[in-house]
Amino acid sequence: MTEFVYRAADSAGATRDGSLQAASRDAALRQLRAQGLTPLRLAEGAAGRSTAPAAGAGASAGSGPKPSTWRGRDRGPNAADVHHLTNELAVMLRAGLPLDRALRIQAGMSAKPSLGVLLEDLLKAVKSGKGLSQALTPHRALFGDFYINMVRSGEAGGHLGEVMERLAEHLERLRALRESVISALIYPAILVVVAMISVVLMLGFVVPQFETLFADLGEGLPMPTRMIVALGHLIGDWGWLLALLAAAGVWLARRWLGSDAGRQWRDDRLLRLPVFGTVVRKYEITRFARSLGTLLGNGVPIVTAVGIANDTMGNRRLRGAMEGIAPAIKQGGRLADALEETGLFTPLALNMVRLGEETGSLDAMLLELARVHDGEVQAGVKRALILVEPLLILTLGAVIAAIIVSILMGILAVNELAI
Repeated sequence: MTEFVYRAADSAGATRDGSLQAASRDAALRQLRAQGLTPLRLAEGAAGRSTAPAAGAGASAGSGPKPSTWRGRDRGPNAADVHHLTNELAVMLRAGLPLDRALRIQAGMSAKPSLGVLLEDLLKAVKSGKGLSQALTPHRALFGDFYINMVRSGEAGGHLGEVMERLAEHLERLRALRESVISALIYPAILVVVAMISVVLMLGFVVPQFETLFADLGEGLPMPTRMIVALGHLIGDWGWLLALLAAAGVWLARRWLGSDAGRQWRDDRLLRLPVFGTVVRKYEITRFARSLGTLLGNGVPIVTAVGIANDTMGNRRLRGAMEGIAPAIKQGGRLADALEETGLFTPLALNMVRLGEETGSLDAMLLELARVHDGEVQAGVKRALILVEPLLILTLGAVIAAIIVSILMGILAVNELAI
C-alpha cells in the first residue's frame, strides 16, 4: 500500500487536504470520488506536500501514459463520461480554480485514455483564447447543442460554474429517469428469454425422447402430438440453421431500424402501443420540458431554446409534431398556444405553461412540469409491467402446457392401442 497526499474539493466547493492509503493512483482516485470529493492534487508520499503545487501537480496533461479502462478496451467518451466531467468541472470552478487549470487536472487524472485526449484538446483550445463553448463545438456529436448553448450562456453571464452545476443536475435527472425505465424492463426481458429457451429445450431435447414410443402409431397419433413431434424434429435436425437465420434476422432488423425509415416506423409503433405508448409520450415530453426550462433559466432566447429542446426528444414522430412551435413563437404567438396545437400536452401541462408565461416564471414551471411527468412516467411503467408480467407468465405457461398435453395425448393413444 502506498500513501497518497491529496487536495480535493467537496460538493460545496470547499477544499480539503489529507492523506490516504491505496494500492495505486487509480485506487486512490476511486476512494476520493467514493467520498464525494473531486481531486485537485494527488501525489505519492509526504514529498507531495512540498513539491506539488496547488491544484494540479503531477496531473498536467500528457504527464505520463494514461491507464487503460477496466474493460481493457477504450470505446471512447460516452454520456456517462460527459456527466462525470461536468460534475467535477462544476465543483472545481465553484472552488475558485481557473478553467484551464481545472481542465488540466481532469486531463491528468482521467483513467480513460480517450477522455484524456478529449480534455487535452479542450485545454489546448481554451489556452489559445477560445471560450469553452467554442472548444466544445468540434465535439458537438458527443455534447450536443443543448450542452454547448448552456455553456455559452454561462460564459456570457459570467457564471459558468453555476451553469455547469445546473448541467450536472440536468444530466443526473435524465440519467435517473432513463435508468428507472430500463431497470423496470429488465424483468420482462428476462421472462421472454427464459420462455424462448424453455420452449427450444423442450422441443429439441424432451419431445424426441418420446418419438420411439409413438413410432408404431404413425398417422394414428393425435394431430397436436404430430405437430409437436414435427416441431421437435425441426429443432433437432435444423436447429443450427434456424439459429443462423434468427441471428441474420436480428442483424437485418437492427440495420433497418437504424435507418431513417426504420426509426420512423419504430417510433410510430411505439406511440400506438396500448399502455406503453402513453408512457413513451410522457417520457419524451419530460425531456423536452426539462431541457427547455433549463435553457430558459440560463438566459437562452426562447426560439433558440425551443429548437434545442426539440432536438433532445428521441421519438421522431413527436419531434416532427413539435417543429411548428418555434415558427409560431417567431410570429408573436404564445408558447402555451403553440403547444396546444400539437395535441401532445395534457390540460394540466398547458395550464402550467400559461401560468408560467403570465407570472414570468416559465422556466420554473417547465421544470415543475418535468418533475410531475417524471412521477407519471415511473408510475406508468410500473402499471404497464403489472399487466405485462402476468401476461408473459401465462403465455409461457400456456405454451409449455400445450407441449405437455400434446405428449400426454400421444401416450394415451399408445395405451389405447396396447389395450
